[in-house]
Amino acid sequence: MTLLADTLNEIGVLKRREIEARILIPLIESLGKEFGRERVLEIVRQTIITLARGQGAALAQRYGNGMNDFAESLANWKKDNALEMDVLEQSDGKLSFNVTRCRYAEMYRTLGIPELGAILSCNRDESLIEGFNADIKLTRTQTIMQGATCCDFRYEKR
Repeated sequence: MTLLADTLNEIGVLKRREIEARILIPLIESLGKEFGRERVLEIVRQTIITLARGQGAALAQRYGNGMNDFAESLANWKKDNALEMDVLEQSDGKLSFNVTRCRYAEMYRTLGIPELGAILSCNRDESLIEGFNADIKLTRTQTIMQGATCCDFRYEKR
């Protein structure tokens, strides 16, 4: 899959995800009727993972690929107050934070597709960091999208 230069973060990732979702919802529904919903969702899931790795690599080229560089890149996801975060630790080897409000989850619920929100957004996080720097591991045990009170992001150098 060829990836074109990505300049869409300029509009803010929250707005970008809404635009993507409004296009993908009817497409997923139509393809699901034709080929089976579970198979279509698996293809979407895998496509999102591939895209996220490429986006992570592009972020590393733009910011550098260290932990503090990654922390700086998070501004793209926080635009328009999309995320409220409590940073617990930030160093060269670790970045730990909790997301206490996620307007992405709110937006997917408003669109009536909370189950797709995890595929279209949360699904990206682990692959994004793999593309950014394969020596950084993400551990996350819960998400607001899946009903938790916060998302617990723990990034650590291997």
